[in-house]
Amino acid sequence: QVQLVDAGGGLVQVGGSLRLSCAASGSIFSIDGMGWYRQAPGKQREVVATITSGGNTNYADFVKGRFTISRDNAKNTVYLQMNSLQPEDTAIYYCYADVRIRDVRTMVIRTYGYWGQGTQVTVSS
Repeated sequence: QVQLVDAGGGLVQVGGSLRLSCAASGSIFSIDGMGWYRQAPGKQREVVATITSGGNTNYADFVKGRFTISRDNAKNTVYLQMNSLQPEDTAIYYCYADVRIRDVRTMVIRTYGYWGQGTQVTVSS
């Protein structure tokens, strides 16, 4: 069993900052890509930022220069530092991870995708 727990959301004023975190736990062999997605009311879930196990990052155009994704592989944790927040950043933010799990009987390693439960970010004007 693998669980992703994301946290750090809240209510912030325009121009403010928040730092989200997402910790993975359970029977983890290793973690490949991790990322943050968001879903605003009435809209589809969209990618915000992703990071590989080696630290290569990609950002959606609407957050470039404002958000920074990072990870601590030793802690199986991914972070999202969000600065200069705007009302349009209001959404539920979800972390995602490609988790490699080794079957203890066959020793075969497979990759599964897991989502966090989501954390609400609200930016007030």
